[in-house]
Amino acid sequence: MVGTAVLLAAAPAGRGRVMDAASVLPALAAVPPAVLTGTATATVVELADPLDPQTVLTRLRAAAASPGPLVLFLAGQLHLDKRQYLPHLALARTTAATLRYTALPWHWLAGELGGRPPGTTTVVADLAADSDVWQRLAAAPDLLHLGQGPLLYGRVVPAPRRGEPTTPEYLRAWAELWRSGARPPVPALHEEAAIRAAARANPLESLLLAPARPVAVGAASMGSTSSAAAPAPAPIPDPHPAILAAARAGRHGEAAAVAAAWEHEALRRHGPRSVEAVHWTEVRADLARLAGDPARSCELWLAAAEFRLALAQPADAPDVEGAVDRAHHQWERIADPARARTLGPTLIALRERVPGRRPGALAALHRRMG
Repeated sequence: MVGTAVLLAAAPAGRGRVMDAASVLPALAAVPPAVLTGTATATVVELADPLDPQTVLTRLRAAAASPGPLVLFLAGQLHLDKRQYLPHLALARTTAATLRYTALPWHWLAGELGGRPPGTTTVVADLAADSDVWQRLAAAPDLLHLGQGPLLYGRVVPAPRRGEPTTPEYLRAWAELWRSGARPPVPALHEEAAIRAAARANPLESLLLAPARPVAVGAASMGSTSSAAAPAPAPIPDPHPAILAAARAGRHGEAAAVAAAWEHEALRRHGPRSVEAVHWTEVRADLARLAGDPARSCELWLAAAEFRLALAQPADAPDVEGAVDRAHHQWERIADPARARTLGPTLIALRERVPGRRPGALAALHRRMG
C-alpha cells in the first residue's frame, strides 16, 4: 500500500515569526519517503510557509482521500482567535489583526483527518503556542484533540517573547533518528525525540502530546462492589532481548532510541533517584560499548556510578564497583587523548571513593593522566 507524507511548515513572515518552522524541512525531506510513512512506497507533499488557508485545506483534503497510511509532519505557531477562542495555525500572511482570515483553524485539521479509519493517520507536531493558547492548554489539555482516528504525537512550547525564534528541534530529532538508521516504533521515536529536543533547546516549559496509554485498573481500586473480577493487564514484553538483537545486528541507533525511551518512562514513573532509572542508564552505557563508542560508554557508566552512590548504595556494593570498573575499562579504550583527559578527573574522583578490587587501579589512572 502506498503511504502519503505531508510536510507542513508554516509561520508568519516578519516580526510575527516566533518559530523558524521551515528550517526543519530539509532534514525531513532527506528521509526516504517510505521511512516517513512506514510503507513500502510513499508520496511526499511539501508545504513551506503557505500563504492561504484554503490552499492548505485543499492539499490536506487530497492527502486525506488517499486510501493508504497518512502521516502529517507539522511545524508552526499556534495563536488563539479572540472571538471564538479557537486555536489557529499561523501562515505566512498571518497577523494579529487578520488571524481569522489568514490562518488555518485547528478544527479544520480535525475535520479532514478525523473521518479516516482508525490506525491510518498519524500527526507529528512541533508547535510554539502564544500566551493565550498556552494558558488554555493548561486548563484544557484536549484543546488540540483531532478526533478518534488520528494519533497525535508532538511537543508544544510557549512562544519566546523576544530574541531569536525557536526552532523545531523535536521534529529535527525525528529526522536525525531515521537518518541514523534507527527504525523504532513511533512511541519510542516520540520519547527519544522529546529527550533530544529538551537537551538542545532546554525550554523552561513544554507540553508533550501523545495518545493516552490504556491503563488496566482493578475493580477494587475503583471502589466497585461488583463481584466480577477485572481483567488482568496484559504483561509488558521484556524489551531487553529486542534491544540487544538490534545492537548485535548493527542497528545501533534503533537500539539506543528504544533504550532511551524506556529510560524516559522509568524517569516519569519512578523519578531520577530510582534504581529503575539507573538501570536504563547502564543499558545505554553497554549499547554505546557495542556501538564502538568507548567515550560515551565511559560517560554513562560514570553517571550510573554517581547515581548509585547518590542512592546511598555503599562504595563496595557490587553494582557500584561494577559501574566504576566498566567506566575505567572503557576509558582505557578512548582513542582521543583530549576526550580521555576530559573524563579523567571524574573517573579519578570516583576511583578515590570506589577503589574496587583491582590493585593499583587508581595509581594507573594518575600515571596515564600525568
